[in-house]
Amino acid sequence: MTGLAIAESLNAIRERMRVACTRAARPEGAVRLVAVSKFHPQDAVLAALGAGQYVFGENRVQEARAKFPPLRSRFPDLQLHMIGTLQTNKARDACRMADVIETLDRPALADAIARAADQEGRLPRLLVQVNTGGEPQKSGIGRDAADAFIESCRQRFGAQLVGVMGIPPEKDDPIPHFTYLASLAARHDLPEISMGMSNDFEAAIDCGATLIRVGTAIFGQRASQPPAT
Repeated sequence: MTGLAIAESLNAIRERMRVACTRAARPEGAVRLVAVSKFHPQDAVLAALGAGQYVFGENRVQEARAKFPPLRSRFPDLQLHMIGTLQTNKARDACRMADVIETLDRPALADAIARAADQEGRLPRLLVQVNTGGEPQKSGIGRDAADAFIESCRQRFGAQLVGVMGIPPEKDDPIPHFTYLASLAARHDLPEISMGMSNDFEAAIDCGATLIRVGTAIFGQRASQPPAT
């Protein structure tokens, strides 16, 4: 997509967010947009930055490392969220680069992040990813273990544990999943709820999302995918 098309798409998403917040009686600024730039080139990120979008989501550490560190000096307000499954051997890179890791989903990763944070002297904000639908192919802590895992992570990471994240099963009504995530966050007094994507973010806003993750509706379809890292 051209830079103009990306700017127009961002404006359209912002207007839909505004309408959804008004409908839900939520104040302006209650929901922030994470522009999912995975598999899109740095030029697309630059176009979004030029249109006033400063928060981006990436799935893979290697791709994020190629795109974002060179932009930090030019755009000091830029924020990077890691939103894909994070391998334990990539935890140090993630702690070095990311402002937020949204996919803390298992004790082994918590261990790796704790070690990496000690090594880097830097701990990003953390969200616990919950597999709300119990899908075996999807990352995330199960519902039955979510409360205990959140408490364990809070004891370990303190105030840097800020919220929960989830992706409902594709064929399910997302609202029960969104409602569950919102209630889980409230139960643990966590301020951030990352839920909702291009096709369902308005429903997520109705249910209390504070972060929505939108890629295709901003950047268009991805032409290709890099190899797994």
